[in-house]
Amino acid sequence: MPTATFLLIAVMMVITPGPNMAYLISRSISQGRVAGMISLGGVVLGFVVYVLCASLGLTAFLLAVPYAYDALRLAGAAYLFYLAVQALRPGGRSPFQVSELPRDSRAKLFSMGLLTSLLNPKIAMFYLSVIPQFVTPEHGNVLLQSLLLGGTQIVVSLVGNSIYVCAAGAIASFLLRRPAWATAQRWFMGLALGGFATRMALDARR
Repeated sequence: MPTATFLLIAVMMVITPGPNMAYLISRSISQGRVAGMISLGGVVLGFVVYVLCASLGLTAFLLAVPYAYDALRLAGAAYLFYLAVQALRPGGRSPFQVSELPRDSRAKLFSMGLLTSLLNPKIAMFYLSVIPQFVTPEHGNVLLQSLLLGGTQIVVSLVGNSIYVCAAGAIASFLLRRPAWATAQRWFMGLALGGFATRMALDARR
């Protein structure tokens, strides 16, 4: 079963600015909530594709390569540390500072959401390097564990991004008037991700 640590990391991934968040917020502000939700449908389908590919590949990899489990743990720790550094670096641009976009059809909204998701390195790296930290081969079927963890992340992302879509305009207005909130959020997220990265790295050396 997914642990509390995994759920917290999944939440951090949702609130970390990236291509998916920027696209969904842009569409929600420019074309309305319905357009944002249609775009989110495409993004989620991309998540499903990645979960299936990563879970099948992870199962074969862990069974075939000695020390693969520890190697993936270190890779996951390094990736979370990278995200922490990106969150804390000065001059980061908020995804709520978006430009006006032309109106697109529902089919294009969905397909662009899917494409944005499939080309998003953040989510690809999450499935390939972070999920393995929480898979324990001794506890049974690796494929089933991977699918359960991936499914949990998809649900967390769906809920979190739905909130962004529905409240994009209000959040953008709030952050515009109170920039200190955006700064505090970046520091909290960066420090939390850094803590997770340190914990994973230390666990990998045991």
